Amino acid sequence: MPKSKFNHVIISGITAVVPEYFINIDDEIEFFNNDPKLLERNKKILGLGKRHVADDRTTNADLCEAAAHDLLSEMNVDKDTIDALIVVSSSHDYHYPASACILQGRLGLNEECSCFDLSGLACSAYVHGLWLAHSLIASGASHKCLLLTGDISSIHSDRRNRNSNMLFGDAGTATLLEYTDAENTAFFYTGSRGKDWDKLIAPAGGYALPMQADIASLEITDTTGNVWRLCDDIMKGLDVFKFATEIGPKGIQEILSFSGKRKEDVDYFAFHQANKQIVRSIAMYSGLSKETYSSETFSMYGNCGAAAVTTDICRQLKDLPAKTVCLATFGVGLSWGFALVDMAQTYVGGVRLYKTPTGKMTREERIAYWISYFKDGNNA
Repeated sequence: MPKSKFNHVIISGITAVVPEYFINIDDEIEFFNNDPKLLERNKKILGLGKRHVADDRTTNADLCEAAAHDLLSEMNVDKDTIDALIVVSSSHDYHYPASACILQGRLGLNEECSCFDLSGLACSAYVHGLWLAHSLIASGASHKCLLLTGDISSIHSDRRNRNSNMLFGDAGTATLLEYTDAENTAFFYTGSRGKDWDKLIAPAGGYALPMQADIASLEITDTTGNVWRLCDDIMKGLDVFKFATEIGPKGIQEILSFSGKRKEDVDYFAFHQANKQIVRSIAMYSGLSKETYSSETFSMYGNCGAAAVTTDICRQLKDLPAKTVCLATFGVGLSWGFALVDMAQTYVGGVRLYKTPTGKMTREERIAYWISYFKDGNNA
């Protein structure tokens, strides 16, 4: 059902990491016809600023692993008590195995920890991950669940594509949920408009259109000069904007009505940081006061995909604790996820810079590794 509520689950902690390297939009003026006025107009409307991006040695699993290590260490969690691991992303390292299986091993979790991935929802996926984690714990199937959410969105498009690339940054986050004897009710409203599935899509790379030689080097330049590849995110921007500004206020009203809360009862509204224009439009149409939400996380980190809303929470609530928090997300599918949760007892670890460890393989080294791996055949 589209609306659901769960009791006896607490969000114990949450933290985030972003790559240390960043791109400042002021350094990309060549993509704005070297026109300072055009650049400033885009900065003002969209909120363009910095976006932290991963180098070619860093994967989504690396960022999620770093966030998990931070959270488990800071909260002094016994890893053997974690019995479920969910990894939420549209940037999984491999088609298979699941990133959750890989990270279970890298984190040293118990082998009897249930592991699985959630994919394909992008920017609404974190709320769906929270919904799954709550359902597992409320049903008794899990007692303590680690939810890792991240995206390497910066590589989902070509840097020459000014329709999308300038919007996206990278991040990995970790959230710990567990059973509590307290009632601690959480509310969820989820759904999707599947008839518009092609409004935001990466056409190639899956099994409908596998990456092969006929499209591997294919580039398309649109009428405005943006460069696209079939493996990139292709977004019908106006349609996505209309969807977001429609479902955003509706979703907030639905989750408030379902929970029996008023806007004034909510301490903070955590929006998916699509861009400043979308966040402010939804907040305005929803009648929210400026003190209860932020669009500045986008200006500092860009749109971090599935991790955008968690990055906003980690940035905003580290030093300003909030009890009642409303999450508002919308993304690929076209899907949405809204939640109202109690974070009064949640440890918020903030946003840390991730430095690529010395010795991580480059792209060339990964290619050489897998060539060697396959050459060994079944004798590896």
